[in-house]
Amino acid sequence: MAGAPDLNESFTRSLATVLRQWTRHVDLQFRELGLSQARWRVLFELSRRQDVTQIELAHSLGIEGATLVRLLDRLEADGLVERHPCEDDRRAKRLHLTDGTKPLIDKMKKIAAASRAELLAEVSPDDLRTATRVLSQIETRLELLRSDQNG
Repeated sequence: MAGAPDLNESFTRSLATVLRQWTRHVDLQFRELGLSQARWRVLFELSRRQDVTQIELAHSLGIEGATLVRLLDRLEADGLVERHPCEDDRRAKRLHLTDGTKPLIDKMKKIAAASRAELLAEVSPDDLRTATRVLSQIETRLELLRSDQNG
């Protein structure tokens, strides 16, 4: 059920502000590892979803394919990512983190967990469950709207 327009606006503005500030907070911490936001986002997503195609990864990150290709070129040159041909479509590439990336990913996960703990320290578990439920409803609605727009 939709709330009053000013409540809707306040909520969405707060959501955007928190996302921007949270991302900036984490970004500053990952810079200590020599990672830009673009690089750590790719590495985190690949750590969650091994064996994805470049197209799937670009879609999941919300970036253009050409932008991702440049990022992957650098990550591959640094020995962090490997590309392998798809068995069913030789034009497509499947992405994998290299074995040498594991220590970096472990450090990233520790930093992210510490950041979450610090930022959410004063939020009750009940409030977190409510917020998670609300965000899930919004995400479901966005997916429905996107599928309607795509045909």
